[in-house]
Amino acid sequence: MIGRLSGLLLEKNPPQILVDVSGVGYEVEVPMSTFYNLPGTGERVTLHTQFVVREDAQLLYGFLTDRERMTFRQLLKVNGIGAKSALGILSGMSVDDLAQAIMLQEAALLVKIPGIGKKTAERLLLELKDKLGFGAAGAQPVGGQQKTGVSDVLNALLALGYNEREALSSVKQLPAGLSVSDGIRQALKSLSKT
Repeated sequence: MIGRLSGLLLEKNPPQILVDVSGVGYEVEVPMSTFYNLPGTGERVTLHTQFVVREDAQLLYGFLTDRERMTFRQLLKVNGIGAKSALGILSGMSVDDLAQAIMLQEAALLVKIPGIGKKTAERLLLELKDKLGFGAAGAQPVGGQQKTGVSDVLNALLALGYNEREALSSVKQLPAGLSVSDGIRQALKSLSKT
């Protein structure tokens, strides 16, 4: 198995890149989160990789961080999620946002990713509930608040027109024990400062 590549970045054609490692060019598919953070062509790059063998192809997937690769591996274990879908999920939302959506059991956030329908989103929520390791993914449960309270605050912010990233970021900063109305008020204050 190929676990890591380090070499010169020769080509960038999303979602695929070409990395020269000692004269051998490896075609690697990467999520857009990795693609946007790649160095320029001709520069050195190091990728954590996952080698996937299918009946009709052998594919190499690359990630700038080990967290992305571990999340990709967890996504592949979900029934009905293949490598292409897993790559799409990681392109549509960051690992932290995915972990937060799983923690809050927010299917609505997942169905906004192209190719993810309601049933697939519900399957992701069910099968990844205890597997992403919120500590490892960087998303901690919000200070002992009940999931429903956090979810209500998040839904209110989304209804007010904030995007998922802004809403999730402000919900993460809320202290424990707030009512929903106080949570919304504090989240709005933090959003108005940015």
